[in-house]
Amino acid sequence: MVTAFAREAIRIRSVARLSDVQIAKAVGAAASTVREWLALRSSPTGERAERVAELGEVVDRLSRIMDPDYIPVWLSKPIAALEDRKPLELIARGQVRRVARLVSELESPGAV
Repeated sequence: MVTAFAREAIRIRSVARLSDVQIAKAVGAAASTVREWLALRSSPTGERAERVAELGEVVDRLSRIMDPDYIPVWLSKPIAALEDRKPLELIARGQVRRVARLVSELESPGAV
Protein backbone atom coordinates (compact mmCIF):
# COMPACT_ATOMS: atom_id res chain seq x y z
CA MET A 1 0.00 0.00 0.00
CA VAL A 2 1.37 3.37 -1.01
CA THR A 3 1.17 6.03 1.66
CA ALA A 4 1.50 9.78 1.87
CA PHE A 5 5.13 9.20 2.86
CA ALA A 6 5.95 7.86 -0.61
CA ARG A 7 4.25 10.87 -2.13
CA GLU A 8 6.27 13.09 0.20
CA ALA A 9 9.49 11.49 -1.11
CA ILE A 10 8.35 12.35 -4.64
CA ARG A 11 7.59 15.92 -3.58
CA ILE A 12 11.02 16.26 -1.92
CA ARG A 13 12.72 15.11 -5.10
CA SER A 14 10.71 17.59 -7.14
CA VAL A 15 11.08 20.62 -4.85
CA ALA A 16 14.71 20.15 -3.82
CA ARG A 17 15.95 18.27 -6.86
CA LEU A 18 17.46 15.60 -4.63
CA SER A 19 18.56 12.33 -6.20
CA ASP A 20 17.42 8.93 -5.00
CA VAL A 21 20.90 8.47 -3.49
CA GLN A 22 20.67 11.73 -1.54
CA ILE A 23 17.21 10.91 -0.23
CA ALA A 24 18.45 7.45 0.70
CA LYS A 25 21.34 8.92 2.70
CA ALA A 26 19.00 11.20 4.61
CA VAL A 27 16.49 8.52 5.52
CA GLY A 28 18.81 5.55 6.06
CA ALA A 29 17.56 3.46 3.15
CA ALA A 30 19.12 1.91 0.10
CA ALA A 31 18.86 3.92 -3.10
CA SER A 32 16.96 1.02 -4.67
CA THR A 33 14.39 1.23 -1.86
CA VAL A 34 13.95 4.95 -2.45
CA ARG A 35 13.47 4.28 -6.17
CA GLU A 36 10.62 1.92 -5.23
CA TRP A 37 9.02 4.73 -3.20
CA LEU A 38 9.48 7.19 -6.06
CA ALA A 39 7.79 4.75 -8.43
CA LEU A 40 4.94 4.30 -5.90
CA ARG A 41 5.64 0.57 -5.63
CA SER A 42 6.25 0.74 -1.88
CA SER A 43 6.27 3.24 0.98
CA PRO A 44 8.58 4.19 3.81
CA THR A 45 7.51 3.07 7.26
CA GLY A 46 8.68 3.51 10.82
CA GLU A 47 11.87 5.49 11.29
CA ARG A 48 12.35 5.94 7.55
CA ALA A 49 8.90 7.53 7.26
CA GLU A 50 9.84 9.88 10.10
CA ARG A 51 13.04 10.84 8.30
CA VAL A 52 11.12 11.51 5.08
CA ALA A 53 8.82 13.86 6.99
CA GLU A 54 11.78 15.61 8.64
CA LEU A 55 13.62 15.96 5.34
CA GLY A 56 10.46 17.38 3.80
CA GLU A 57 10.26 20.10 6.45
CA VAL A 58 13.91 21.07 6.00
CA VAL A 59 13.49 21.12 2.21
CA ASP A 60 10.38 23.32 2.48
CA ARG A 61 12.23 25.84 4.61
CA LEU A 62 15.33 25.82 2.42
CA SER A 63 13.23 26.32 -0.71
CA ARG A 64 12.05 29.65 0.71
CA ILE A 65 15.59 30.99 1.27
CA MET A 66 17.78 29.54 -1.50
CA ASP A 67 17.67 28.56 -5.13
CA PRO A 68 16.25 25.03 -5.41
CA ASP A 69 19.22 24.02 -7.57
CA TYR A 70 21.52 24.74 -4.63
CA ILE A 71 19.56 22.75 -2.02
CA PRO A 72 21.13 19.36 -2.91
CA VAL A 73 24.57 20.94 -2.77
CA TRP A 74 23.94 22.59 0.61
CA LEU A 75 22.50 19.39 2.09
CA SER A 76 25.46 17.32 0.83
CA LYS A 77 28.44 19.43 1.81
CA PRO A 78 30.20 19.76 5.15
CA ILE A 79 28.94 22.90 6.92
CA ALA A 80 31.27 24.69 9.34
CA ALA A 81 28.35 25.69 11.61
CA LEU A 82 27.52 21.97 11.93
CA GLU A 83 31.09 21.06 12.93
CA ASP A 84 31.84 20.19 9.30
CA ARG A 85 29.10 17.60 9.20
CA LYS A 86 26.80 17.20 6.20
CA PRO A 87 23.13 18.05 6.81
CA LEU A 88 21.96 14.84 5.07
CA GLU A 89 24.11 12.77 7.43
CA LEU A 90 22.77 14.56 10.50
CA ILE A 91 19.18 14.04 9.36
CA ALA A 92 19.93 10.33 8.87
CA ARG A 93 21.24 10.16 12.45
CA GLY A 94 18.07 11.70 13.81
CA GLN A 95 19.72 15.07 14.44
CA VAL A 96 17.35 17.11 12.29
CA ARG A 97 17.04 19.72 15.07
CA ARG A 98 20.68 20.72 14.59
CA VAL A 99 20.03 21.26 10.91
CA ALA A 100 16.76 23.08 11.64
CA ARG A 101 18.51 25.50 14.02
CA LEU A 102 21.00 26.41 11.31
CA VAL A 103 18.19 26.85 8.77
CA SER A 104 16.49 29.17 11.30
CA GLU A 105 19.62 31.30 11.37
CA LEU A 106 19.61 31.45 7.59
CA GLU A 107 15.93 32.41 7.56
CA SER A 108 16.41 35.22 10.08
CA PRO A 109 20.08 36.12 10.51
CA GLY A 110 20.75 37.40 14.00
CA ALA A 111 17.39 36.26 15.39
CA VAL A 112 18.62 32.97 16.86
